[in-house]
Amino acid sequence: MTPRSKDDGMLLVPLYEHPADRPEAWERLIASAGRLHSVVLNPDSGPGSAPDERFAAVAARLREAGVRVLGYTDTDYGRRPHADVVQDLLRHRDWYAADGAFLDQAASGPELLPHYGRLAVAARAAGARTLVLNHGVHPHPGYAGLADLLVTFEGPWDAYRDGAAAPPPWTSDHPVERFCHLVYAVPPGAPAAELAAERGAGVHCAVPGGGVHPWGTLPYALETAG
Repeated sequence: MTPRSKDDGMLLVPLYEHPADRPEAWERLIASAGRLHSVVLNPDSGPGSAPDERFAAVAARLREAGVRVLGYTDTDYGRRPHADVVQDLLRHRDWYAADGAFLDQAASGPELLPHYGRLAVAARAAGARTLVLNHGVHPHPGYAGLADLLVTFEGPWDAYRDGAAAPPPWTSDHPVERFCHLVYAVPPGAPAAELAAERGAGVHCAVPGGGVHPWGTLPYALETAG
């Protein structure tokens, strides 16, 4: 395992690439297990319509290395039917033995707290020991009671550099390990990890990728790891 600096924070890595296409990236992830908070498994904007043995294999190796494997599920800001989300959660569990859930495009307003409360109960019932809600912004504080980790920023480096993701006062009631920032289109040498620490996010990921598919690249911290 790669040693982790005390000040680096932990890495949540959403690697949305097939293991057959980017085997070297998945090998680096597995070799860097000591740096990782978790890895998001996303075979096809969710678990897909049938099991994929390549994803099952890398998921098993990550778990063996002590890494949380989070099954990606889109919630479409609360518009996706509860039953469809639960089906994805169960497929991630049954096909890939995912031990966590990454609920993407999570709503942030208080009016949908009951909906996400029901999804949180369903995720736990489906075996998710770690539940992550990706709001992409700071949500209503009530969401902190539903999940283990809130993604409170997802966006490009320019916006992050210019002050996005400044924490609201309520976040000080929770440890920094409860918050994550996902930053893409990050130039080499940019102080993304330092900004995450300053803004109260104990988990982060900063990648060079941009455009419509930024999460096909590894974070700089792993690309440069020996």
